[in-house]
Amino acid sequence: MVDRLASLPSRFELRARVFNSGPLCSAHTFDAVDGVGHIHVLLRGALRVETTGEATFELNTPTLLFYMRPTTHRLVPSRSEGAETVCGSIDFGAGAENPLARALPRLLVIPLAELEMLSRTIELLFEEAFESRCGRQAALDRLCELLTIQLLRYLMDRNQVDVGLLAGLADPRLAKALNAIHEDPANPWTLERLAEHAGMSRARFAVHFRATIGVTPGEYLAHWRLGLAQALLRRGKSVTIVAHAVGYSGPAALARAFKARFDASPSVWLQQTRAEVPQGRPREPSRSAG
Repeated sequence: MVDRLASLPSRFELRARVFNSGPLCSAHTFDAVDGVGHIHVLLRGALRVETTGEATFELNTPTLLFYMRPTTHRLVPSRSEGAETVCGSIDFGAGAENPLARALPRLLVIPLAELEMLSRTIELLFEEAFESRCGRQAALDRLCELLTIQLLRYLMDRNQVDVGLLAGLADPRLAKALNAIHEDPANPWTLERLAEHAGMSRARFAVHFRATIGVTPGEYLAHWRLGLAQALLRRGKSVTIVAHAVGYSGPAALARAFKARFDASPSVWLQQTRAEVPQGRPREPSRSAG
């Protein structure tokens, strides 16, 4: 069986950082940071969740909140019950071209009772959260990364996402074409060759791809290449190496693509990214919340 997720964490260097574990004693605001999402797991107590552009809602049962896209939001614990949580940031290392961020809804709210296949990981996460052990921070971070991968698997297996990358990976035919792009981005892919991988006619593949993924095959390939280029640049690879690795004829071609998409050259974009130092950590707690 083909591993539909194999290329994503390996290509985009999934990193998680847990910055709250245990009681959430006061309100916290989490700012939108390019390329950074958040996971919040409520184990006990109650929370009010305020999200920019969304209706405010209350949680009073164990629940997982998953913000894959950068989204400003605020968690307010109940004055009477408090809230025991684990909160972490998720970075796939691809900035605005993160294929998963583009694939998922801005916010997923899933009761823990529905996540039986993730229950052991969540249990271990909270065991580490409430104990002072050697290597605690590293263990929390790795468990949060594992939880993220398991959540993506859960969404695919249950067809919880109708449009986007995960919907495509859940389709056996489209998954073959997507995996081919993911594994060999430098290949001069054509619509005909991708359709052959999917075992479909050219016309039917083009229509089905766009209906399922939300963009044309050519647009998806361009987004994948630019996202991978961003990830490689952040790892210290030279512009020349990156250009050839992701399918451009050379640095000038990559620079033109970056200018068109990000209004900056690869080197300028990298300088701006390093200056921002994305963390996804919360602001100082609000004194008047509740």
